[in-house]
Amino acid sequence: MSSKVTEAVEKLVLPIVEDLQLDLVDIEFVKEGKNWFLRVFIDSETGVDIEDCGTVSERLSEQLDASDPIEQAYFLEVSSPGVERPLKKPEDVTKAVGKNVHMKMYEPIHGAKEFEGILVAFDGETVTLNMKVKTRQTTVELPYNKVASARLAVVF
Repeated sequence: MSSKVTEAVEKLVLPIVEDLQLDLVDIEFVKEGKNWFLRVFIDSETGVDIEDCGTVSERLSEQLDASDPIEQAYFLEVSSPGVERPLKKPEDVTKAVGKNVHMKMYEPIHGAKEFEGILVAFDGETVTLNMKVKTRQTTVELPYNKVASARLAVVF
């Protein structure tokens, strides 16, 4: 059910974010406790501020009221994905080359299901990470079709 909602919302929000020269990062429709939340995550090359979020929220709210694709009551939240932004699409992974990323796999690769390191290359099929294991650097190649989730990772 939530995938139908997110698909409907995506059709409504894409023209809005494109008009504002922003990127649509993700849409979530989730139940937390008794309440439903529709969360829309936006970003841009230069980042987003509270005004961007407010503008998208106002315009999207008008569209949602007009087309009414969601049966139950919900809270609409429009925000930035934050510094540990998810990498949902291949284009997101391509843009993250040179940055620190965290990846979880569907199944163990080289005995592990989680990897973190500098994304050094992505050709659409293979993700190449440069990782530090104890005191040495190592390069690992991961099949992109086995990646369950990926996000930018902050290094402290």
